[in-house]
Amino acid sequence: MVRVLVVVLLVSVAVVLQQRVGRRLFAKTPEETVVALRTEAGERLRAKGARGPFAELVLVADKAAKRLDVLARATDSERFERVLEYPILAASGTAGPKLREGDRQVPEGVYRVLSLNPNSRFHLSLELDYPNAFDRARASEEGRTEPGSDIFIHGGAKSVGCLAIGDPAIEEVFLLVAEAGIGNVAALLCPSDPRGPFERAEAADLPGWVEEVDARLDGELRRVGLR
Repeated sequence: MVRVLVVVLLVSVAVVLQQRVGRRLFAKTPEETVVALRTEAGERLRAKGARGPFAELVLVADKAAKRLDVLARATDSERFERVLEYPILAASGTAGPKLREGDRQVPEGVYRVLSLNPNSRFHLSLELDYPNAFDRARASEEGRTEPGSDIFIHGGAKSVGCLAIGDPAIEEVFLLVAEAGIGNVAALLCPSDPRGPFERAEAADLPGWVEEVDARLDGELRRVGLR
């Protein structure tokens, strides 16, 4: 009887812990996920001629066309090449920068990958560093205390303020980013076609500093050969 009570107590404790920490109780590490991805996702990348190794990656999102391009620079080259292209399956909002929490906008600008999340609700995800120093400075100048946060490129086909590219695509991008190292990856979130002047015809009351955002994007797009 005592043994049964002990077992019941242990099970109850495990259930409570699971409810409190959710999937994190059995969380995978990025390293474990990379090992698992190298088989199927790695084979798909090899078939597409995009297996690397790469010294640097640049993820270029076109919000208007809902497309994500992956540009890569090989370890023995200074030139970037487009190695992959994916449709963005879901992204809310319109042209124009993200200004506040809950505005459903995808940010615009030059960002870095902050972390890899192998335990995402959307299969896998890459966390971007929005709001970065530029975003925080503009928010402070304008008295915006909640510019928003938690911007990801992730799997699945639903999203609010992030970029959903589907599970197979995020597996491939996750693997490439992990192997290149997040310090060698940039994300350029563009309002429209990155190859030409940006269009925000439907956006109203754009802040004046959008021109600086565009200039920063222009510099990076020129660096990787898209302009």
